[in-house]
Amino acid sequence: MKIDLNCDMGELPEAIADGTQEALMRSITSANVACGGHAGDETTMRATIQQALRAGVAVGAHPGYPDKENFGRLELKMAPSEISQFVYEQVKALASVAQTCRARVTHVKPHGALYNQAVKDRKISQAIADGVNRWSSDVVLVGLAGSLMLEVFREAGFTVAAEAFADRRYEPDGTLRSRKFADALLHDPEEASLQALCIVERGTVIASDGSEVAIRAQTICVHGDTPGAVQIAEKVKQKLCEAGVVLCSLRA
Repeated sequence: MKIDLNCDMGELPEAIADGTQEALMRSITSANVACGGHAGDETTMRATIQQALRAGVAVGAHPGYPDKENFGRLELKMAPSEISQFVYEQVKALASVAQTCRARVTHVKPHGALYNQAVKDRKISQAIADGVNRWSSDVVLVGLAGSLMLEVFREAGFTVAAEAFADRRYEPDGTLRSRKFADALLHDPEEASLQALCIVERGTVIASDGSEVAIRAQTICVHGDTPGAVQIAEKVKQKLCEAGVVLCSLRA
């Protein structure tokens, strides 16, 4: 069995400076780099890409709503053309920095509210695909396992990767539990690692109501801004490797 282990990065300058982000790199295979929308700038993009290169981690773009005040987690009402434009601008910005670092952008994963809205909204999913396609169609588009967004991305001609989450709780319909609920995040490394293992081995997760939900994924996310993220990522990697799972990037 093979799985990609990804992490959203370049979002917290302090995590870059204090070694937290570099520590995370030792456990993952793909980094989704914030590229100026919800977080990040040229300096953080460059530092994150350089860390990823040193760790042998694949580099991807992580575009979000241009709303740093709310970390891209507030739903915005924007026209599809506006979404397409800012996705294009953010991916292009990261690709430009990556080129100077002699790195390749291998995948694109939307962030926060943009991601969650695209799960159920075809127009938003299409706008994301259009924005990425203006830059390149030769990347993997990442979206929530079992969701409409993957269907739209495929129809747009992209290779897709279904994503599941080690550190997020699910609803019975397979969507992520809103962060407005106290139990939306899994903080315990053991619990997160067991969820990741269950996703890989059984293709299921236990939802917020105790039901079992089918989840088929090619990549599993650990959020870089979750408290204790380093310990969570380390435990997830350990649990998967002990089970004989091979960790590799989406383009490996």
